[in-house]
Amino acid sequence: MRLILTNSGTVACHLKGFPGVSLTNGAGGQPIGAPARRDAATPVSDVLLAPGQSGSAELRYTQARNYPDCALAQAAGFRIYPPEDTASLFMARPSDACSNASIELLTIGAFQPS
Repeated sequence: MRLILTNSGTVACHLKGFPGVSLTNGAGGQPIGAPARRDAATPVSDVLLAPGQSGSAELRYTQARNYPDCALAQAAGFRIYPPEDTASLFMARPSDACSNASIELLTIGAFQPS
């Protein structure tokens, strides 16, 4: 799936690198399991977004039920940290998660122009 961030401000903004992504039990909830692993196959580039423009990153999710040793947990969605930001966004998307951090269900690419 594509993770798309749009500049909703009135001045240009800069995206460079990988977002932090994890499954979470709610908008204000705790992460569940391992955070997304970075996919180094996607080159990091400077993405300058004028107001209204978007950048996107490829987010891959592997079904938790594919892992017999998964400690299954219910996730309400994804917590997303844009690159070089400490404030997070929440995207509601109920999914199965593995509470054991040794299983990596998520992979994220670097942001690219949309």
